[in-house]
Amino acid sequence: MRAVTLNSVPETPAVAEIPTPAPEAGEVLVKVAVSSVNGFDLSVAAGHVQQMMEHRFPLVVGKDFAGTVEALGEGVANFTVGQAVFGVVMTPFLGPGAMAEYLAVSAGYGIAPIPDGLAVAEAGALGLAGTAALDSLNAVALAEGETVLISGATGGVGALAVQLAAARGARVIATARSGAEADFVTGLTDAKVDLVDFSADLPAQVRALAPEGVDAVLHLAGDGVELAGLLRSGGRLASTRGLTPDAVASFDVTVHTIMADPNPQTLTALATQAASGALRVPVTATYPLEQAPEAFAAFGAGTLGKLAVTCS
Repeated sequence: MRAVTLNSVPETPAVAEIPTPAPEAGEVLVKVAVSSVNGFDLSVAAGHVQQMMEHRFPLVVGKDFAGTVEALGEGVANFTVGQAVFGVVMTPFLGPGAMAEYLAVSAGYGIAPIPDGLAVAEAGALGLAGTAALDSLNAVALAEGETVLISGATGGVGALAVQLAAARGARVIATARSGAEADFVTGLTDAKVDLVDFSADLPAQVRALAPEGVDAVLHLAGDGVELAGLLRSGGRLASTRGLTPDAVASFDVTVHTIMADPNPQTLTALATQAASGALRVPVTATYPLEQAPEAFAAFGAGTLGKLAVTCS
């Protein structure tokens, strides 16, 4: 099968032919239709994850997947051949990945059915970013009427977080430069979104909008310590960028370091919202599998929303 692989790190991902996997007991074999690029994938290719997780080469990149069940491993009863599914590759080591024609994954974790009304093209870009966004909002327990600052609002996680936060009735302050970025963010929801330009004096802009400080921060990009300083006393911050409580010990704030947990319940909740139209998966460009290296380059250069990769 064709797959986007790494033979070492750091290395630029390339398309190669590798053996098609077979599902082991408790696994399903998925014929992958769509995957997407995430920041984690770029970190893997750059070698930044090498000391954190075992790498088994050739390593197939890609965490997100959507497609159909091709075959069932022994003991799998919760899926059927031909069923549309999506999810996130979750293994204790790096090796199997989603940017391939086929993928064998556990039937018990990181996978859920695609409901009617959700296009496979959107499902293939929803799993990891959607989970990170939802887990971040749940960690800070964002409530109706509260003010949240979302730093990194133009990315895949941020774009979904803006919508989920607005749906909770929160006041959203989001980072975006004027022009295409601002138009992208304000177009995500019918709710009012206050924009601040991260390339200018971010603290001054936020304080002008929230003089007493914001209730919560989603640290998806930027300087986490600076962002923590924009919280009110007792405020909460969720970081997908590795910020720890020790880094802001001098502030009266709570910090949650987020590791996305794409369990079936979370994936199903996200898919249900996306299928109903309440949540839009912001896919802004789609690349064929052969052009996946170009998708990585585009992502690294800075793009809006999600970049999808079609695998079959």
